[in-house]
Amino acid sequence: MKNQKIITVFGATGAQGGGLVRAILNDKDGEFKVRAVTRNAQSDKAKALEELGAEIITADIDDVISIKNALKDAYGAYFVTFFWEHFSAEKEYQEVKNFVAAAKDSNLQHMIWSTLEDTRNWVPLDDNRMPTLQGKYKVPHFDEKGNAEKLFKEAGLPTTFLRTSFYWDNFIHFGMGPQKAGDGNYYITFPMDDKKLPGMAAEDIGKCAYGIFKNGPKEAGKTIGIAGEKLSGQEMADKFSKVLGVQVMYNNVEPEVYRNFGFPGADDLGNMFQFKRDFNDDFCNIRSIEKSLSLNPELQDFDKWLSLNKSKLALN
Repeated sequence: MKNQKIITVFGATGAQGGGLVRAILNDKDGEFKVRAVTRNAQSDKAKALEELGAEIITADIDDVISIKNALKDAYGAYFVTFFWEHFSAEKEYQEVKNFVAAAKDSNLQHMIWSTLEDTRNWVPLDDNRMPTLQGKYKVPHFDEKGNAEKLFKEAGLPTTFLRTSFYWDNFIHFGMGPQKAGDGNYYITFPMDDKKLPGMAAEDIGKCAYGIFKNGPKEAGKTIGIAGEKLSGQEMADKFSKVLGVQVMYNNVEPEVYRNFGFPGADDLGNMFQFKRDFNDDFCNIRSIEKSLSLNPELQDFDKWLSLNKSKLALN
C-alpha cells in the first residue's frame, strides 16, 4: 500500500516493541509501516526485524535530538522505557521527559505510552505497610511510569496510556518458572495469597498496541489496561501441572520474604506483588480482557501460551 503512515517504535528489539513491530509488518495491507528504533542496528534482533521489512533507525533515548530524528515524518509513536537495564526510576522519568520534548516538536497524530500505576497514590511514602525504596518510591519500576503520564497530558500530546500486565514470558526469561524443591515437587512463588494476577503473553502487548493505533486518535486521552487472563497462583500452578506433566505447587510467601530473596530487584518485585494483592480490585478492574480481545482477536489465554511455550519452560 502506498503512502503508508509511519509508526516509530522505541524498544523495537524488546518484548513489547518487538511485538508491535511484527504486528505492523504482518498486516501487509494495513495503513501503517514501521520504523524500528534500536541502539544497535547491527544486533541480531535488529537485523531480524530488518529482514522482515522494518525500517531500522539508531537512536538514544537519553538524547532528545536523536529521538526527534527517529520521529521525523512519523504519524505515530510507541514509547517505552527500560527500567530493568539500569534499575533507576529517576533515569526512567528523565527519558520520558526526553520523549515528550521531542514529541512536542514533531507532528505526531497519535502516541502510546507504555505505563503502569504510580503506587504512591494507593500507598503513600509514610505508609509502613511496605518499605519505601530508593528514598521516594514504593514500586520503583511502576511509580515513575505512572507519574510521567502528567508530562504527556501537560504537553497536550495525543496519547493513549497503555497499562500492561505481568508477562507470562517471565516464567521463561526472568527465573520465575517452576523450581524443584527438596520434596521433589516444583513450585512457583508469589506473595499474592489467593488474589488474581492479570497476565499476558508479551507478544500480545504489541498486538494490542497495534489495535489501538488502528482505532486511531479517538483512543488518545484514554487509559487502556490489557490482560490475557486473570489467574490466582494456585490456578497457574494447576495449569503448569497439566501441561508439564509434573506436580507444580503454588508457594504463597509473605511480601517481606519475597523482598529478601536476594536477587537484583527482589525488593521492588516484592512490593509490586504486595500492591497487586492488597489493591487487587483496582489493579484487575482496569485491565479488561474484553477490551484486549477487541484490540487483538488473537489474544492468548494462559493455556494457549503454555502449549506454545512448553519446550522453553526448562525444568531444573
